[in-house]
Amino acid sequence: MDLRPPSHPRHHRSPTVGHAQLAVPFALIALVTTVDVLAPPEVHLGPFLAAAPAVTASFAGPRMTGFVGLVAVLAQVVVATTRTSLTDLNHTFQIIALVMISAFATFFAHLREVHEKEVTQLRSVAETAQEVVLRPLADRIGPLGVASVYLAAAAEAQIGGDLYAAARTATGTRLIIGDVRGKGLEAVGDAALVLGAFRASAHQEAGLPGLVDYLEAAVSADLDGGGDEGESFVTAAVLEIPDAEPVVHLVSCGHPPPLLVLRAGGAEQLAVDRPAPPLGLAGLVASSVTAQTFAFTEGDVLLLYTDGVLEARDGAGAFYPLARRVSAWPGLRPQALLDRVCEDLLAHAAGNTLDDDAAMVAIERSAAL
Repeated sequence: MDLRPPSHPRHHRSPTVGHAQLAVPFALIALVTTVDVLAPPEVHLGPFLAAAPAVTASFAGPRMTGFVGLVAVLAQVVVATTRTSLTDLNHTFQIIALVMISAFATFFAHLREVHEKEVTQLRSVAETAQEVVLRPLADRIGPLGVASVYLAAAAEAQIGGDLYAAARTATGTRLIIGDVRGKGLEAVGDAALVLGAFRASAHQEAGLPGLVDYLEAAVSADLDGGGDEGESFVTAAVLEIPDAEPVVHLVSCGHPPPLLVLRAGGAEQLAVDRPAPPLGLAGLVASSVTAQTFAFTEGDVLLLYTDGVLEARDGAGAFYPLARRVSAWPGLRPQALLDRVCEDLLAHAAGNTLDDDAAMVAIERSAAL
């Protein structure tokens, strides 16, 4: 997977062909040609020259593949003239076969290059759209120190609908973190819907339940469900951190509970007693939205995350133990904590890759009340 620092998108560059890679087909041509010239008359190694353009097509473009194929054909001509003549039937057929194989290899190198350009373009479009939707969080919001990170699973142009945002109000700070079901541009569009609704209502709704009701109404009305009720939804945690009280108010809409990393050591899950259903599903479940209050004192760090973090598996299939890990890292500032989690998460994940995109936000109340 690719690790993207906060507020910086991934940039995909076309792969460059190194000298070591190019040395392989040319060394192969030189070796086969030399051995073929020195071999007994009944031994013919010319067919092995076809491996050179075939290998080149796996990492180079059509021009370089065609050039390697041309060199291989010229090498076969040298072998033919050295051992017998160009009119020798065996060498003639070897040259014709090598020309055909080189042409096919060049064509498939062209197809691969076209595909890579299309994938790069799709990634660029999708990630630019996501960058516009997922605005970077400020390092400082009122009395809060804030850091955020987005971890993108490397899967073609498939980016996820993980989201987060913050809004400053007259009495405190409101935040949301969520995860749209699905991937790709459709998920980014759904995330934009939720974030737009949050930014529009965070300053207007007096309480968190009213804010969540507004988000639910927006999602239920506009979230693209493909015609199947209940197929599209958004898990979310909506929080309010007052400036004048050492607490955090939380509404959980089917989202993994935040972790409170205590300054003195250890971590606590902020699991609400009465969670609300995910946004977009309230019409299917009879429920009421209530906010629960937890202590959040100076020096503690609140860690918000999406399920892509918890679902990372190691080689044995074990999930990432986020709560246990962060419990062992007290006293870290928000950015340092996220850096440590990202490094540890990649080390835990099998093949250093995540199966799903993941987002995290760390918040510290760093000013005296």
